[in-house]
Amino acid sequence: MGERLKDRVALVVGAGSAGPGWGNGKAAAVLFAREGARVFCVDINPAAAEETAGLIAEEGGEAAAHRADVSKAGEVAALVARCLELYGRIDVLDNNVGIVEVGGPVEASEESWDRVMAVNLKSMFLTCKHVLPAMERQGGGAIVNIGSVAGIRWLGVPYISYHASKGAVVSFTRAVALEYAAKGIRANAILPGLMNTPMIVEPLKDAYAGGDVEKMLEVRAAQCPMGRMGDAWDVAHAALFLASDEARYITGTELVVDGGITAKVS
Repeated sequence: MGERLKDRVALVVGAGSAGPGWGNGKAAAVLFAREGARVFCVDINPAAAEETAGLIAEEGGEAAAHRADVSKAGEVAALVARCLELYGRIDVLDNNVGIVEVGGPVEASEESWDRVMAVNLKSMFLTCKHVLPAMERQGGGAIVNIGSVAGIRWLGVPYISYHASKGAVVSFTRAVALEYAAKGIRANAILPGLMNTPMIVEPLKDAYAGGDVEKMLEVRAAQCPMGRMGDAWDVAHAALFLASDEARYITGTELVVDGGITAKVS
């Protein structure tokens, strides 16, 4: 066990996984605990949150699970209150919630647009709204928002709401960082590239390979300069760095974790 987050409380939103294996939030929650944090694991799927908290407990860490839909203001207020009730403070806010729905500006429905924006962007607004006052009272904190390289690059898939929401994460994070910099609160975004996590399977299998999951994974891997996709642990280690004192002079920026894909011309 390490000590990079010793005596700190980490609120991980989206701490479960969308399917078997490791999602970004699940890996981050476990890694934070391994580095000494007490972790408040939030997910819309209570079983997924409990699984992550259970993994932490099995390794000798401390965690609590909480079910919430973080696109709902009342539920976010309640989860933050519960975290503060249990642990007394929030030192790290790690926002991992995100969904993908395929559709360009003509094909996507208004309902789909609203749903993606609520989950991918409004959730960050709501968690920051309720966590920032606690961080300000205690004299500091670190916010890590998970965006995507889709927010800065066209990735070949027509999912207009995903592109727009992830682009907004960048400017949202910068604005929070600058407003709260003098108060000891840092905010940064991680922009993962093409990642192999459970979240990609159902929404993207038809867009890439007509429903063939293995073919989809092959196609995505071939797009990456390293010849392979990243995984949840690549994102989790970046989140740990940004949450720790090693990044104490880093705020208002984006850490791209993409195996070099955004450096490509084509």
